[in-house]
Amino acid sequence: MGLFENIRIHGVLVEKRRPSLAGLAMGGFIMRQTFILLSFSAACLHLTFEICKESESLKMAYVRADMGSPLAYGPVRLLVQMARSVDVEERGHRFLNGDISDLCLGKPAVRWIPATATVSDAVTALKRSGETHVSVWTCDNNTNESCECVGKICMTDVICFLCREENLANPLKAFEAPISEILPKGSSIVRHLGPNSSLLEAIDCILEGTQNLVIPIQNHRSTFSRKKFPNKLASLDSKYCKASEYCWLTQEDIVRFLLNSVGVFSPIPGMTIESLHLIQHDIMTIHYLDPASSALDYISRSLTKQTSVAVIDKDNRLIGEISPVTLACCDEIVAAAISTLSAGDLMAYIDCGGPPEYLVELVKIRLEERNFVAMLELMEEFSNSSISSSSSSCSSDDESGSSFHGSLGRNSTARRSEAIICYPWSSLVAVMFQALAHRVSCVWVVEEDHTLVGTVTFAGILKVFRSIAGVNPKRETSFKQ
Repeated sequence: MGLFENIRIHGVLVEKRRPSLAGLAMGGFIMRQTFILLSFSAACLHLTFEICKESESLKMAYVRADMGSPLAYGPVRLLVQMARSVDVEERGHRFLNGDISDLCLGKPAVRWIPATATVSDAVTALKRSGETHVSVWTCDNNTNESCECVGKICMTDVICFLCREENLANPLKAFEAPISEILPKGSSIVRHLGPNSSLLEAIDCILEGTQNLVIPIQNHRSTFSRKKFPNKLASLDSKYCKASEYCWLTQEDIVRFLLNSVGVFSPIPGMTIESLHLIQHDIMTIHYLDPASSALDYISRSLTKQTSVAVIDKDNRLIGEISPVTLACCDEIVAAAISTLSAGDLMAYIDCGGPPEYLVELVKIRLEERNFVAMLELMEEFSNSSISSSSSSCSSDDESGSSFHGSLGRNSTARRSEAIICYPWSSLVAVMFQALAHRVSCVWVVEEDHTLVGTVTFAGILKVFRSIAGVNPKRETSFKQ
């Protein structure tokens, strides 16, 4: 029998094609695709109904999509993932609307000095408190209840102030200056927030530039002690004990709180920092051979922006950093090193192992060459008075995992001056772990050859979590004006 056979239909001779195997296969394919489309339509209707249910139903839909049912095709899987993202937004918004007071449990009262204090008072309070920052307060002389935090001071502020030419020539006069000379400008650096405010409001404040949130501690007995402060602060201390007490929250506190509940925001924390657009490319850099004093403006800016200054080589490879966090754990005498050393030498000087002896001698020689006799005498006096105490406490700090700046004399949890790095493909949660483990506010992003790409900051991380919650409805905020 041939491929064709002739038949007559109503007297007309017609050629009838015999069905081939290819034709049969094509027909079967078309029927299967038609069935898949019908199944897809039914699945879409079913999924639309399930989206309106609770998250447990969505999980079951996703399980069916993984088990080979018609739901396993890409478009429906995409709908399931979209539904899950809606669920993440709901959970994130509900979580972020919790009270900020949850973060204040166990927080100590803030260390403080009055706004009328001098730079010398600030240095004394910092060393006696053991903290990296102290708050600055103003109080009405006629009432005990009108105290307000107007800013904060750290040793980095003092060091940058002493690096000015006139203060290097006469450091004793600089110490008698009012702290208004070194108080960071801008009222948003520190902001009062009520204990019933939401975590979402706290994050919004930080994204607007606030570094510390001052929150009253309710029903908390005073923990201040006059003996911890200079005698001239005693009068304000006694007045302040009758007023409300406060603790403060930092960006680090909020990021740590979010990390402890990171599952609420899944799967966002597992995504790469590059896909989340977390890498900031507007960074401050200095060549390791450049004078460290040329980075003073950068250091001040990085203190405000809660970042660091990257130290690089000629090929833009990251060597280390000059961090305000590290400087805040040093003594004021580091101003002499910044004014006389290169950026690379400064990193070695402020390293937690203490400055090498040859760098100490180099600083002294250059101070003498520039006729900064008063600063040289202060450095000699400081070195002689602190060498015994520093040697006795260095070993205990090493055992406890904290760092100590040798002859610089301040004990702290500061780390070495080497930079903490990650890669563009690092996950958000991994970067959060790194930053919190090393107590840094930014992590450098590099390529495999250590070429500098950018940085990830706490503020950028908080912005990602804030975006999950969507638009924040207007609610009454208890800021103290």
